[in-house]
Formats: sequence, C-alpha cells, structure tokens
Amino acid sequence: MQNEKYPRSYRMKLFKAMATVAGLTGISRIGGFVRDVMTANILGAGPVADAFFVALKLPNFFRKVTAEGAFSVSFVPKYAEVLEKDGQERAELFASRTFSMMLLWLSGLTLFFMAIMPVVIYLIAPGFQDDPERYDLAVILSRITFPYLLLMSLTALLGGVMNAHDKFGPFAFAPTLFNLSLIVALLCTGYFENAGYAMSWGVFAAGVLQFLYLWISARRAGLKITLTKPVMSDNIKAVFRRMGPGLIGAGVLQINLFADLMIASFLQEGSISYLYYADRLNQLPLGVIGIAVGTALLPMLTREMAANNRDEARKLFNRALEVCLLLGLPAACGLLIIPHLLIQALFEHGAFTASDTYLTGYVLIGYAVGLPAYIGVKVLSSTFWAQGDTKTPVKIAIMTTSANIILGLTLIQFIGVMGITLATGLTGWMQYFLLKARVSPGMTYDTRLKTVFPKILLAVAAMAVFLAGGAYLLSGINEILRIVVLMTGAMAVYAGAILGLNVIKPADFKRYFRRSR
Repeated sequence: MQNEKYPRSYRMKLFKAMATVAGLTGISRIGGFVRDVMTANILGAGPVADAFFVALKLPNFFRKVTAEGAFSVSFVPKYAEVLEKDGQERAELFASRTFSMMLLWLSGLTLFFMAIMPVVIYLIAPGFQDDPERYDLAVILSRITFPYLLLMSLTALLGGVMNAHDKFGPFAFAPTLFNLSLIVALLCTGYFENAGYAMSWGVFAAGVLQFLYLWISARRAGLKITLTKPVMSDNIKAVFRRMGPGLIGAGVLQINLFADLMIASFLQEGSISYLYYADRLNQLPLGVIGIAVGTALLPMLTREMAANNRDEARKLFNRALEVCLLLGLPAACGLLIIPHLLIQALFEHGAFTASDTYLTGYVLIGYAVGLPAYIGVKVLSSTFWAQGDTKTPVKIAIMTTSANIILGLTLIQFIGVMGITLATGLTGWMQYFLLKARVSPGMTYDTRLKTVFPKILLAVAAMAVFLAGGAYLLSGINEILRIVVLMTGAMAVYAGAILGLNVIKPADFKRYFRRSR
C-alpha cells in the first residue's frame, strides 16, 4: 500500500511538478536568449568568443557531469530513500554530511585545476596551441570561471534536497540568476579589458548568487542543511559507489559535447562559437522538457520503487515518455525545418554575420536530429537511477561516447563542423535504443502510449508541412515577423491536430492541472 505521506494521485503530481519546472526553466531560457543575443552582438564568433566559450564550458562540463549528473542521480534517490524509511531528521543529517564532504573535496579540486589551467586548456582545446591569443586568454578566463563548479555543486545538493520534498520551484528558478548576472556583465563591458573578462566575472558572480538563493530557500522551507564534521557513513559510501560509474553514465551528453569542443578547436576559427550558438537553441527544448521530466520523475519514481509500487512506477514512466513525445518531436521539427531563419532572427546582429548564420544553421540541424532521443534518455535513465543502478547506463555511455567521437572525426572530413553535431545527434538515438533494450522488464510501453504515438507523428507531419510551406511563401517579409507568424501558426496547427486526433482531450487538462482539494 502506498505510503500515506504522499498524495494518492502521483501521476497528477508528476504533471504539476513538470509544469512548474518547465515554466520556470522556460523563463530562464528566455533570459538566456536575451543574454545570447547580446553576446552574439558584442562577441560575435571571433577569438575572444572562442576563448570565453571554452572558459564557460569547462566548469559547466564538470558541473553537469558531477554535480548535476553523477552526484544528483546518486544522491537524490538515496536521500529520497532515507527520507521514506528513516524520516526527515535522519535525511537532513545525511544531506549535511554530504554537503560538508563536497565542500572539502571540491575546494581542493578547484584550487588544483586553477593551478594547472595551462595544461587543462592544452588538453581540452589542443587546437589553440597554434593561436597564442586564444590560448592565453582561455587560460586566464578559465581561472576566473572555474570556482563556479564548487558553488554550483553545492547548489545542486540543496536543489536535490528540495526536489525530494516536492519543492521544485527554487532550483528551477536558479538559472535565471545566471542569465541576469551575465546580462549585467555584458552591460558593464566598458569597465573590463574586453567582453570576455566581463562575462567570466559574471559567471563567478552567478555561482555566488545561485548558491545563496538556494541556501536561503532551503532554510525558509524548514530544511536544515548545516556544516558538520565530514563522516563517511554507509549512506555516503553508497552515494560515492554509485557516482563512480555515474560520472560517465549520467553525463554522456556532456562528454559528447566535450569531445565536440576538442574536435572543433582544430577546425576553422569560429567553429567553437557556431557550436555554442546552435547548442543554445537546442538546449531550449532539451532544457525545458528534459530537465522538467528528469527533475520531477526521479524522486517520485524512487519513492514508488522503494514502496514496491511497480504498477504506479510503470504508469509514471509511460506518462513521462508521452510528455516527451508531445513536446520533443514538434520542437525537433521546428529546428530541422527553419534553422537558418531562427539563427538569423536571433543572432545576426552586430559582430554576428550572415556567414556565421549560414554555418550555425547547419550545425543546429545536427543537434536537432538527436533532440527527441536525448529527451527520452532522461526518462529511461531515471528508471535505472531510481533503482540505484548506475552501472548499466555507464556501459552504454562508453559505447555511445566512443561512437560519437569516431563518427564525428569521420563526418567532419565531408561536412565540416556540422559533422560534429550530426554525430552527436545520431549517437543519441543509439543511446536511447540501447537503454530501452536493458530497461527493467516492468517498464514497458503501455497501451495508451502505443496508441497515441502514431497520432503524434501525424500531428508533427502536419506542422512540418505548414512550416516548410509558410517559410517559402513568406520569404519576402521581415525575418522577425516571419518567425512570429510561422511559430504561432505551427503551434496552432499542431495543437489542432493533437486535439482533433484525440491525443489530448480538454478534460485531460482539468484532470491534470486542477488544484487538489
């Protein structure tokens, strides 16, 4: 019998939690686009931009692989398990000890990497060796941004604790502070040597702001995470055991992007910048949908597994996949059909040229190919992590990461920088199907999912026809107006098809989103 501490309709809670995370993440992404438009206008795609993007990607890579990747998928299920079995007091003690352990370990790691940063830049961007301007600047800027790893790792722990208590808002809102910090930094560029320095200090400030915000939010929620003597308890040992394989398994996308960075450093100047701007558009649906589903699903699925409610866990799994299909497929469709128009409208201003738009658009197509797969991977991975299994995803990650590097190195010989992202997109599907083949026998597709999937494909096809035809017929008008008309019309066509095919009924919205009595 389900634990009475939790409401009877977990599926409704899942949709509400996803809506909360998606809404706040969407606000953050809008701020991110404002930031990116300003960045493109001021930095463009030159050597300073390349150096800054390496400095930004370095701590972000470690953060997403460790703090928000391996650590989160190991810590959150364990915390939820302790909370379910031993109560809040024991769970808070476990979180406090983990917090103190992370602070001690990551402080040393941060100082170490800052000291050897010239070697690090040589390893992650070896192509910079032939360009002293980019290499020296990347070393300096990376030393400024790297403490962001420590600050965001602690922030991720606090966010994981709050998510386990179904308080998803603060951690979902935190990235908005990052975007605001960088926007302010761009506005203050005149006070620094160049925009790269300004934005690097903005990244550092963003880490401080996000940590303080989550700390205050946790205290207001009555969650007492305090500094204590680090003790390697059995629960913490379990987290670290799971983190070992999870360092690769949970961060496969980031590892792929990291490999992309290394390969791009050998290509023409600006290639790293093209990857960055294309990834920003790709990250909008991936972040809003993927993060929302993964963040909301993992603690709920863990609690259902711990309570041995297998049937409810299967329903959560299927409804999460359904949301991924409903939102991920049309997002990928838009990025595939009108990529150049999107890039032109958003970034082709100031230092960002028409040539940059042309190349970035093709790079975006490669990412869009794998977008639905990577969103689906979030759901499939959660089923393994909820059961404490981080070994299966890591085995699959090794295969897909190796395939991505080999395929990327092959494709760049024929299609240049686009080959990097097309390889990433294709190996995303490889990862999805390999995970699906190994998922728990209980996590099978149910009748509803099998019924709605072909209908969603028909709705996406209708949207694709509208976008392609509309882009051609409206080619003579202003690109901003064209984007507004096309996106508004595409959403109307897709929504009409979804409702007309009975994928979603109006009554569903009332059932999923009405306020519980």
